[in-house]
Amino acid sequence: MATPTRLIAALSALAAVALIAGCASTPGADAPTNAPSTSPSAGSDDDFDDIEGALLDDGRMFAVVTWGSSTCVPQVDQVSAEGQTVSVELVDADADAVCTADMVQRASVGALPDGVDPTQEITLQVAYGDVADDVDLDGDPSFSGTPGSSTEYTPSAGWIGDGSLVLLTWGSSSCAPVVEGVEGSGATGTATFVTDDTQVCTMDMAPRATLIAFGDDAVDDDAFTLTLVGGGLDGTVEVRG
Repeated sequence: MATPTRLIAALSALAAVALIAGCASTPGADAPTNAPSTSPSAGSDDDFDDIEGALLDDGRMFAVVTWGSSTCVPQVDQVSAEGQTVSVELVDADADAVCTADMVQRASVGALPDGVDPTQEITLQVAYGDVADDVDLDGDPSFSGTPGSSTEYTPSAGWIGDGSLVLLTWGSSSCAPVVEGVEGSGATGTATFVTDDTQVCTMDMAPRATLIAFGDDAVDDDAFTLTLVGGGLDGTVEVRG
């Protein structure tokens, strides 16, 4: 069943804003960092083709994470499913855009098609230009959301690798969260966001994806609670996956 995602318009611009902001502030060398790594640990160009993923919004949505320019974040264009296999096509928002020459991880968010069971294992078959990769996601029996159902507009988060996660929040597409700093160890961590009461924001309600990295082995990704501070996001999120 082919289901074009209804989130395309908001996702490209807001993900770029979130990621650029996340790279603006990085704690000291011994502290966890909120900025995704600028190069894969293996050091091979082939690793830049690796795609990661996570389930979000209580099983209603997913994120795929690719490598490339922080100012040209791909958007989810088409999504379809056969059973638990979900085909995802990513496209560049503007083929004529001039992109910065940095190499960072970017998160693109889409909605799971009706009929997919997020409590069971899901395979995302992701295509982005000449790059194709399969991402196997463990289902979570505690997910209570149903793909295609209305969101509750609450923050959610999922692991994409050792010490790195995607945070999904809801709000104005023109005022994506700006990470000021992160810290964490063991089963808990804190992400602090910039609070700017003078900012003028659009009145839409859009999903905003933010990448947060604590570093390898810095935290316990089996059971982890992330506390959000500032930026109108105060609260806690149980990181899934």
